[in-house]
Formats: sequence, C-alpha cells, structure tokens
Amino acid sequence: MKTKLISLVLLALYLSSCSTISKSNDTLKHAFKNKFLIGAAINSDQASGKNAKGQQVIINQFSAITPENCMKAEVVHPENEKFNFNLADQFVDFGVKNKKTIIGHTLIWHSQAPKWFFVNEKGDTVSRDEMIQRMKTHITTVMTRYKGKIKGYDVVNEAINDDGSWRQSPFYKIIGKDFIKLAFQFAHEADPNAELYYNDYSMAKPEKRDAVVKMVKDLKEQGVRIDGVGMQGHFSMDFPSVEEEEKSILAFASTGVKVMITEMDISVIPFPQGRVTADVALKYKYDTKMNPYPNGLPDSVATALRERYASFFRMFLKHTDVISRVTLWGVSDADSWRNNWPIFGRSDYPLLFDRNYEPKPVVEDIVKMAKKKN
Repeated sequence: MKTKLISLVLLALYLSSCSTISKSNDTLKHAFKNKFLIGAAINSDQASGKNAKGQQVIINQFSAITPENCMKAEVVHPENEKFNFNLADQFVDFGVKNKKTIIGHTLIWHSQAPKWFFVNEKGDTVSRDEMIQRMKTHITTVMTRYKGKIKGYDVVNEAINDDGSWRQSPFYKIIGKDFIKLAFQFAHEADPNAELYYNDYSMAKPEKRDAVVKMVKDLKEQGVRIDGVGMQGHFSMDFPSVEEEEKSILAFASTGVKVMITEMDISVIPFPQGRVTADVALKYKYDTKMNPYPNGLPDSVATALRERYASFFRMFLKHTDVISRVTLWGVSDADSWRNNWPIFGRSDYPLLFDRNYEPKPVVEDIVKMAKKKN
C-alpha cells in the first residue's frame, strides 16, 4: 500500500513537471524564438521587482526589453555635465541578469528632453556648434556606459511629421536636418557593435513612409550607418489598416535595413477630435464620453480587439525574413500610458495582459499562430 502511494505521488509530481514544461512552451518568447524577438517596454517598478507580478510576466513571456522612460534624456541627463544613471543601470542590470535582449530608448528626441539642453546660461538658444557638442556628449556618455550590454538603440525618435515634412524640433531648428546624420555618426563611434535605429509613429501613412524611406536612402548614400527602422505600433481599432502597415514594412525593408514594430498597443477608446497620432505633447480635458469603458470591455469590443491583434500578428508572421522584433509598449493594461494620454484618468485595454497581469485569450491565439509557422 505504501509503495502504491509513493508511486502515485511520483506520478503526480511527474505530471506536474510535464504541465510546467508545457506551460513554458506556450509562452510568447518560446513561440517566437525562431521568428523574431518579442519584447515589452518596462517601467522602473518592474525592473526593480517592486511590481513583482509585472516583472514575472516579463521574465516568463518576453525575450526583449525596452525602457519606457528611464533612459530618456530628462532622466539620465537632468543637468549640463551631470548624469543620473540610477534607474537606467537598474533596467540594464535586470536585462543582463535575465538574459533579455536590451534595447536603448531613446538618444535624441525633442520631447522628454531637459530644458537646459537647448539653451545657454542666459536662457538664449545655444549655437549650432554647441548643440552638436551637447548631442555628441550625451550620445557618447550613454552608449559607452552600456557598451556590450545593449544590442541596439533608437538613435533618433520622431523627426518626421505625418505629412512627410521635417518636424520643426529644436534639433532641426538649431542644427538643420544634418542632426540625424550626426546623431548616427556619433552613435556608431561610441559603440561600433550596437545596432542603430530610426523610430517614429504613424509609419503606415504613405507620405510619412515615403519620407522615411528617402531619409534612410540618403543616410546610406552618405555612408552613414543605419541598421533598422522602428515602426511605432500605437494603433486604434480603425488605424492603420493591416494592408497599409504591410506596405510600409516592405518599403522600409527594401532599403536594406531591419524592420521592427517597436511600440505596439491597440487603443479601444476614442481619440479627441478623431485625430490619429502619438504626439505625447497633446493633452485634452477629461470628458466622460471619452471614457466609455471604465469598468471593463463589453464582450463585442473585447472580441473585436482580439481579432485585430490576431490580424496584425498573422501579417507579421508572413514577414519574419525582414521583421527582427515586435515590442509591446507596456506589459499590462494597468501600466499602459494609454490610460492617461491624451486624457488623464481613462481606462483603456490596449495590451496583451489584463490589469491582473493575466494573458488575454489573444495570447493563446498568437502562440498557436507562431507555432504553426515552425
């Protein structure tokens, strides 16, 4: 009797271990292992372990990580000649410890840059030469610190408007369009082994697509190294179409660079004035009409969101030869910036994991889809 009991216990332990193995095989990172990196933008609480649930999802599900905010200039370079790498070090250490592919975000961006960056001691706009030097110092200091640890960087972020014109950012106004070329040159000099990317939103818009393709070609013709284009995936339920997104993927790939979906989330709540953008500078007053699902999604909307995610991933899997990474912008709905932008205090449901860090049904759909491609 005792022998039979021991046998049953051993059998239960074996079945339990098999279940654990099966479960690990059903993770996103395992399903996409031979397709492309599957990543998430993570915040400092998740990197430190203060948010233990979020951290565990990152460890179990994702193969790549991007810092949501802690490597932006206003955080790491708050004052002239003064850097603060506390949070960035914590992020990188977490990635190294857990064997994640680490992406740096972002070196040169007009937003979330410290005010001092563009003015002198008197508060006047700095000279072109001084702006170039500050840009070089920033890029070089950050990249040399993490040399050998960070695989690639979003070197320049959001330099082109949706209509294909140059964004009139302080970098552009002070330096001219050469600021992009110089940024990539400085980045390559700082870490010759790091991959270098251009990153922007609304990349499925034809005018923007054409402008970025031209920019990449111009850089290459000048002998400037650029390794990839990051297509921010800040989608809504009706923009972009899968077909236009696919056209952009193929257009960017045709220039000879890698293509990445870098900031994917799909908002299910309305955007003010019907605009489609990811401009973080936009802010609108709270209106209950603009927060239609404060207590959860109706089944019909949840189903539509599930189908939309599946349609994009189905298309991404068609192009594993050119797509090197797909990164979700956040881990769970609870953490998403979409809850507070461009209207503070709303409830959005744009990610693959719910507010309790549980996978939504679409995660299983995507995993099965990826496995079929093996």
